[in-house]
Amino acid sequence: MRRVEHVMGFPVSLRIDDEGFAGADAVDALFAWLREADARFSPFREDSEVCRLDRGEPDPDPPTPELTEILALCERYRIATGGAFDVRPPGRRLDPCAVVKGWAVQRGAELLRAAGARRFCLNAGGDVVAAGGPWRVGVRHPEHAGRLCTVLELTDGAVATSACYERGDHIIDARTGRPATGLLALTVTAPTLTEADAVATAAFALGREGIAWAAARPGCEVFAVTAARRVVRTPGFPTAGRARGTAA
Repeated sequence: MRRVEHVMGFPVSLRIDDEGFAGADAVDALFAWLREADARFSPFREDSEVCRLDRGEPDPDPPTPELTEILALCERYRIATGGAFDVRPPGRRLDPCAVVKGWAVQRGAELLRAAGARRFCLNAGGDVVAAGGPWRVGVRHPEHAGRLCTVLELTDGAVATSACYERGDHIIDARTGRPATGLLALTVTAPTLTEADAVATAAFALGREGIAWAAARPGCEVFAVTAARRVVRTPGFPTAGRARGTAA
């Protein structure tokens, strides 16, 4: 089973290799959940929960459990990075996208698992959750769009990359209020995309010191390209061998 939709501002592709998997309803639920997450937590939708909170216009009830969880994750990484990662830096609006994307896609993957899917690859704008692999995942070169800088292998886990090649200097070091420097790209593998995506962005905000910071996170492995074009790879980073499929 394969399906591709444009959700949350990027293409989301799903490949399920389970023969006999009859989970079309679960796939529908996955994409419906991603659309719901975008509507509720996007900083670009004026009627979203995030924008209402940012304007100081919360609902009569307290923030929903999901928004409370997202904001708690944001605060955890703000503290862990000494303030380099901050979803509300001075003078800017609340923007939890760095946490919401991985968190929402990971929840979607859990919907598939609950429906019985065991072999699948869910690719959300280049960030991937894989199960039942191994799967080969190509990481885009930070300076050459048509090339890969590495290929890794995932069995059950996730990978996320932070870089400037799609949205320019959009990752801010909140300690200075200026775009983060020191890295061209940083890729993190972790047990879940919730962690891989947040750690990759937080580490990028830290700059060169973010490589060691990310590598010290439990369960995380790192592949980074510094601003000096030096490649740094942690010993446990899963380099590719023979695998079932590909995702880029």
